[in-house]
Amino acid sequence: MTTLAVLPIKRLGAAKGRLGPVVSAKARRELAAAMAADVLEALGGVGGLAGVIAVTGEPEVARVAKAAGAETVDDDRDAGQSAAAQVGIVRALARGARHALLVPGDCPALDPAELEALLAGVVAGPSVAVIPDRHGTGTNGLLLTPPDVIAPAFGPGSFDRHVESARRAGATVHVERLPSLALDVDTAGDLAALRQKLRDSPTAAPRTRGVLAGVASGAA
Repeated sequence: MTTLAVLPIKRLGAAKGRLGPVVSAKARRELAAAMAADVLEALGGVGGLAGVIAVTGEPEVARVAKAAGAETVDDDRDAGQSAAAQVGIVRALARGARHALLVPGDCPALDPAELEALLAGVVAGPSVAVIPDRHGTGTNGLLLTPPDVIAPAFGPGSFDRHVESARRAGATVHVERLPSLALDVDTAGDLAALRQKLRDSPTAAPRTRGVLAGVASGAA
């Protein structure tokens, strides 16, 4: 059964604003671009995915996505992650997808093997797999069957929202804790956790690693 990944990516100038107190605007832009590129590369190595749909209003990211073999959809509204994810879901349905895997563009340590194991257990009936962030309150991934079984509602507290939405839809709910997908980057603490992960995984996220080498470790 066809599974497509949906990857919403913000415009680089608007990305990672919460890192402003510790990371310069230039470095934040470079970091956001590097993380998106590393996520795209990781998704390209996931067996069981029929393709990737990148939803972005950022021309630079769109070029990188196309070079990685992803389909790009213009996010001309810039209405946020949930709205961009919904655009990707509509496109996935148009392509005949039976499942949609929603992942963020700021989890550069993503391990393809973890996603392959997740996809291997996908079920045919209405279901939602919710992948929490490292704090357990946000959502860093959704595996939706069918792709429109629920509407994505990312942001603070989204884990509980997604679980409740799935239950209201009559879907089976699975909580899947994927260590590499738990590490999104919004705060200095998240950046510190990512640095530690990359020390433990020396081949992961080469572009992000390169940008972080130029960012003072005290910033995280």
